[in-house]
Amino acid sequence: MDISSAFAAQTYAKARPATAPLPGEAGGSNSFVQLAGNFADTLARGDQTARAAMTGQASPHALVEALAASSLAVETAVTVRDKVVEAYQEILRMPV
Repeated sequence: MDISSAFAAQTYAKARPATAPLPGEAGGSNSFVQLAGNFADTLARGDQTARAAMTGQASPHALVEALAASSLAVETAVTVRDKVVEAYQEILRMPV
């Protein structure tokens, strides 16, 4: 093995951890799963509060709070989706 290939291997070894999360840290996929779970929980709580309000078991104030939280969660998800689509379209427009 010559010096240039050894240098390339060392450089690759140093650069590789930058592309992957460190052990013990929350990785991108783990945090995305956690965010998706929080989103689903927020919507489920809003639905439960709405059902309780229809039967008279929850106050109108609690219903308004739950609907506002659900609305904010949906608006955030839509905004993130739009940004992802925009980034994807920008990548497709890049010259090869």
